Amino acid sequence: MDVLIDIWQRMTTTHAALEPLAAWLTVGGAALIVLFPPVWRLARHAVTIVHEGGHGVVAVLCGRRLGGIRLHSDTSGLTVSRGRPNGPGMIFTLLAGYPAAGLLGLGAAWLLSRGYDVGLLWALLAALALLLVQIRNWFGLWSVAVTGAVVFGISWFGSPQAQGVFALLITAFLLFGALRTSLELQQSRSRRPGSSSDADQLAGLTHIPGIFWVGVFLAVQLTCVALSARLLGFV
Repeated sequence: MDVLIDIWQRMTTTHAALEPLAAWLTVGGAALIVLFPPVWRLARHAVTIVHEGGHGVVAVLCGRRLGGIRLHSDTSGLTVSRGRPNGPGMIFTLLAGYPAAGLLGLGAAWLLSRGYDVGLLWALLAALALLLVQIRNWFGLWSVAVTGAVVFGISWFGSPQAQGVFALLITAFLLFGALRTSLELQQSRSRRPGSSSDADQLAGLTHIPGIFWVGVFLAVQLTCVALSARLLGFV
């Protein structure tokens, strides 16, 4: 009981925002992670976790039965849900993946703007725990478990300054990483026409070209970046 009370107190305690220089350096660090290919190849797994989690959450909300999630070492993933192979439920499920990281980043920015940096970290831990029970392969289990261990370590043992920096780093990484995955999606579609990407599956269901859906992904993600920057006082 004492541990639960301690966790609740940590979650609900607000911290002062980072100094402007520290905040800008943290955002710059997130941008470097996304732009530097060797680091991005590793960090991209975190975006894939959110991407597949987005598919899973929306599938359940649309009344589909979630069959499980797989995460692969090449940073791809697969979410299996059962239900009608077409119709609004399937469309929204496919639509959810690419915007998920940007929307999560926006939600994280909202929490940070109110000083709940530790609350954000524990909310992410809870989401990872819920996701873990849906993982259906060993690499996926390892990937989610390691991510959760890192978040837990900072949230439990980190200083308030370290927690604030890490929370902002995650937020900015999600926002920037979401944009890069959509740009990579379009590059991949250009090289391999007729792929089975989310955008192409949406095109098959709606008879609207895949490039339109890539544009939708980017529009949502750019909106999330703009709103987050405003919430956090960067603009």
